[in-house]
Amino acid sequence: MGPKAASGFYLGRKPAALLALLLAALLLALAVLGALYGRCLQEVEALRAAAAPPSPTAGPKKEGAGCCPPSPSPSPSPGSTRPPGAWDNSRLPRALLPLHYELRLWPRVSPGQPGPFVFSGQVNITVRCAQDTATVLLHSAELELWGAAVRGPLPEGPAGGGGGGSSIEVAELWLEERQEYAVLALRRSLRAGGRYVLQLSFRGPLSEDLDGLFLTRYTDQGQSSMLIASQLEPTYARTVYPCFDEPAMKATFNIIIVHHPSYVALSNMPAIDTSEMKDENGSLWTVTTFNTTLKMSTYLTAFVVCDFDYITRTERGNEIRIWGRKEAIKNGYAEYALNITGPLFSFLEDLFNVSYPLSKTDLVALPDFGAGAMENWGLITFQESSLMYIPSDQSGGKKAMICLIVSHELGHQWFGNLVTMNWWNDLWLNEGFASYFEYVGASYMEPRLPLNKIFYYHMLQPVLREDKEIAARSLSAREEKIKGTFSLVGLFDIFTYSKGASIIWMLSSFLTERLFNKALNSYLKAFSFSSVNQDDLWTHIQMVVDAQNEVQLPASVKNIMDSWTCQNGFPVLTLNLSTGVISQEQFYNKRTENNTTYNNTWIVPISWIRNGSAQPLVWLDKSSKMFPEMQISDSEHDWILLNMNMTGYYRVNYDPLHLKRLAQLLEKDPKAIPVVNRLHLIDDAFTLAQAGYIEIESVFELTKYLAKEDEMFVWYTVLSNLIPDNLENILNNYELYPFLKKYLLKRMLPIYHYYASIIRQNVDALADDYSDQIYLEKLINTACWLGLQDCLNLSSELYTKWMENPDNEIPFTIKRTICCYGVAMGSDKEWDFAWKMYNRNNSKEIDKDIMLFAMSCTRESWLLYRYLQYSLNNSLLSSNNTAIIISNVASTEIGQRIAWEFVTENWLLLNERHGNGILQRLLRIMENFVNTDLQIQELQLFYNTTLDEDLRTATTETLQFAKFANKERRKLIARFTDWLRKNIDD
Repeated sequence: MGPKAASGFYLGRKPAALLALLLAALLLALAVLGALYGRCLQEVEALRAAAAPPSPTAGPKKEGAGCCPPSPSPSPSPGSTRPPGAWDNSRLPRALLPLHYELRLWPRVSPGQPGPFVFSGQVNITVRCAQDTATVLLHSAELELWGAAVRGPLPEGPAGGGGGGSSIEVAELWLEERQEYAVLALRRSLRAGGRYVLQLSFRGPLSEDLDGLFLTRYTDQGQSSMLIASQLEPTYARTVYPCFDEPAMKATFNIIIVHHPSYVALSNMPAIDTSEMKDENGSLWTVTTFNTTLKMSTYLTAFVVCDFDYITRTERGNEIRIWGRKEAIKNGYAEYALNITGPLFSFLEDLFNVSYPLSKTDLVALPDFGAGAMENWGLITFQESSLMYIPSDQSGGKKAMICLIVSHELGHQWFGNLVTMNWWNDLWLNEGFASYFEYVGASYMEPRLPLNKIFYYHMLQPVLREDKEIAARSLSAREEKIKGTFSLVGLFDIFTYSKGASIIWMLSSFLTERLFNKALNSYLKAFSFSSVNQDDLWTHIQMVVDAQNEVQLPASVKNIMDSWTCQNGFPVLTLNLSTGVISQEQFYNKRTENNTTYNNTWIVPISWIRNGSAQPLVWLDKSSKMFPEMQISDSEHDWILLNMNMTGYYRVNYDPLHLKRLAQLLEKDPKAIPVVNRLHLIDDAFTLAQAGYIEIESVFELTKYLAKEDEMFVWYTVLSNLIPDNLENILNNYELYPFLKKYLLKRMLPIYHYYASIIRQNVDALADDYSDQIYLEKLINTACWLGLQDCLNLSSELYTKWMENPDNEIPFTIKRTICCYGVAMGSDKEWDFAWKMYNRNNSKEIDKDIMLFAMSCTRESWLLYRYLQYSLNNSLLSSNNTAIIISNVASTEIGQRIAWEFVTENWLLLNERHGNGILQRLLRIMENFVNTDLQIQELQLFYNTTLDEDLRTATTETLQFAKFANKERRKLIARFTDWLRKNIDD
């Protein structure tokens, strides 16, 4: 799947549902004689009969229907009382291996048709029998099955492709619902070495859940429309057709889709034929037949039936088509995606030295799609906003986001589609590599996206913050630990994507890019159309390493890399510069885990510089080790930095004296330390201080040089650590605020005035700098929060110009901040304009979100109270926004108390409409204000009268922890205030 939604995810792409539904009851079925069936399959009438029960609500046809003579067919029965057997295992037995599917799908959907909707179909699966068996297991979920038949063994050679073979009677067809199996008990055994055909007809519900085969509604050119699409990863193929639904059980597919003539059908391969047929009511349907696929996993099969338009271009024999709503295609929204897709394909082909094996690739923009994007071979599906670029869109990062997501999905064409993990425990081999090449590809395509900066911001930094304590897990786990759809869906997380990519980033660095790419070429060619585990990757890297003398490793590739993929967490390296000793321990929060002991060690590649010069890579392959070359003198000009360019997946803890030396170096010449390492140094220091490794005063010393810092990338990290967004309205109530204001503004003014001038004179000049666009708002917001008059004036100026003429749009990059302070500095007039802009018919959803936030920024209590009252009026605001509005108001300096009183006064109505979710959401905000027992008692008194007992207990614990956390924060703030008082004039 795609990255977490650029939502994520992030993009990350997160599935809409976590649990598979229970299998529907199966109805009475017929078995068909094998030899006659082989002939019947080629006839359209037979195809129609097999896939089309008389009506959407009818069961299977009675015996004698269709072109094939009937034979007794077993009735599916539940498997709950069965004796133990292979059906109790979560993995399919390897007695049968799929070779080829003949799959026919018929979604019963016509334009304007009311629901409910169903689809029907037929599948013939050619399998190779690896060991004698009289039991056939394959996956099926939420499907009605009938017509189960088996025939074979098939003749070998070209003449025995799909015909021939005798019928093998199916004694019983039953379901093992827990494991989502259909079980066929046979009258006689299939013999090892033989090829057989399994036949099943099926029908299932066509829901709007965005998983499996689903229907979605949308508006195009002012008209309501419907489309059908699929999302089969990880285990939803079995909800569309009976199959061997495991990633390693690859096969080829011949796919036929029956659909309404007004729609076009798309699948993995090009269409090779279209014909017409009539159903039992005489209605006309189109039958689209597709070319045979390459050998691939079931989760990559894909189907779209839609009324879309497309634009096309051919790159190196690969026909690329971008599909979307007719209105979007007409307006040119697909042009950017088309312009980058071909060159990205060519770049990756050249990088891997492995050709893309398909002749066409469709990229489809779905108006509603839960996964964000999905890499189906030859038919890549996207959430519309992840593929379509509106030229007038002021969201500066939108192009970059589209480029990243497209690059991620194209990376999957090799890592995931061509070479697939054996089982989901090694999902990182798919998603980690796709996430890594997402950034490599996007940086190639858009040079304004500096690889190391965007990789650190989007991948490395977020996962380092998550990969600790209880939340962490290892990248790779034993196969038996990953069972069931619920646990599989849980694997699509920040560790699989971002930690996987970060480990690969480190691997490519210590191998060198040349050897890394050579090893990947060997790996991809060896396992094309096959499946792997991570040891297969290590083996091919080892082969390349062994064949050269340039790179010497301290251990085998497997031992090095297993230390990173088979353990959770990451190391923090502590450097003693007087002795040259580096020690490692697993990073954890020493403030909250006093008695915790971790024994994990890693084999750590350490890139480093001394006095500005790069030094040879060294390895820490034990818990501690002396490096004489890292002993430094007493000279202030002698300094060392570890983890150059942030290629290593670890943090570095320097002793206080060396931190001070580095702080002095920054004050004299910030450029002596590369920009990414300035950021890394500061981010590590803040994180280690928060976790109790170093004293916070040492970190503050690193901020003294900031007047000379001209990189927004670094400023963003400093400000995010000093002034977290959720604490803005708390910090200004402390003695700290005036000292922090003076200290920071003195350092911020140079960079603030630089960007304020650009905003006033030519904001379009920022359009080509992705870093500036994503980091600028934090700088402007902080300047306004600190009360810088020019920033407040800037907000008023831009907001007033917008009020005077709505065409004078505020630059999107800073729109949230400008609107907030524009409302805050104004009166009801400014608030009413925000309300008007929120209700404007052509407002985009993201603009509506900004205005919802901005209206909570007013400093007029009566306006906040009116706003909260509006949230109860469904004719003014959607009830979906009630919780958002309450949270926004509660997060402001003057709104916290107003929101609390509003909730308590209107609790009966709020609870009736929304349940206690609003209360839980409000609690997360109120936690930041809980400092005394009296405040806890006040909150607890209300919660005790509104929550169930189990929630009351959890709430009490939350409030007590919040009190402790706030007490610790006050101590930290007092120390920061004391330090500022002493250093305010430095």
